[in-house]
Amino acid sequence: MNKTKIKIENFNSYYGDFHAIKNVNMEIKENEVTAFIGPSGCGKSTLLKSLNRMNDLVSSYRKEGNIYLDGKEIFSEIDVYELRKRVGMVFQKPNPFPMSIYDNIAYGPRTHGIKNKKRLDEIVERSLKQAAIFDEVKDKLNKSALALSGGQQQRICIARAMAVEPEVILLDEPTSALDPISTSKIEELLDDMKKEFTIVIVTHNMQQATRVSDKTGFFLLGDLVEFSDTEAMFSVPKDQRTEDYITGRFS
Repeated sequence: MNKTKIKIENFNSYYGDFHAIKNVNMEIKENEVTAFIGPSGCGKSTLLKSLNRMNDLVSSYRKEGNIYLDGKEIFSEIDVYELRKRVGMVFQKPNPFPMSIYDNIAYGPRTHGIKNKKRLDEIVERSLKQAAIFDEVKDKLNKSALALSGGQQQRICIARAMAVEPEVILLDEPTSALDPISTSKIEELLDDMKKEFTIVIVTHNMQQATRVSDKTGFFLLGDLVEFSDTEAMFSVPKDQRTEDYITGRFS
């Protein structure tokens, strides 16, 4: 049984008067892929972005309740800079920096004080291999990352997130802008990544959730309706609303 990496306790989020997340309780296990599913606007991405305090950047945002990373409360006991090093994020649309492939990957380690060229070379190679893209780009590391295809760009963004050696990687619909072949490469990658990282993915694609995740949380209008082993949820959902959603009776 994997240990709890992130514990979410009586957690509420608000944007102004809008109650986006309603009293969510959840334990995310180490070295597993946890998927958040549910219709648009149900709170999935809001909760995901709370896990590394990205919502702090939104002026109308406020929260109640607690989130713990390895037993430490992320809003009161962990510095936000340290938190974002330990909990990396990959967004829906590939967003490589307008610089070389090498500099994209080396960017994070450099900001954390690593200047040694040999060490940076090792980190860049390791991260690109972890993201299963090294063989495709090893001869063009000095070329712009923006010249790559969308699927390659997204794997560069995953490699960039891995380069600072986080413990958790958050992925917000990482394949929604990609073609089926690129999507399948990233799904295969997630299976390898969980050996070293704890992964939380928001996806609109229920088939993707069944393919890649160990646990799934189904959200509806800010409520966590159901949270269980993915296989169990998709074969014998406990809540009628979950069944209606996964069988397509509402979207």
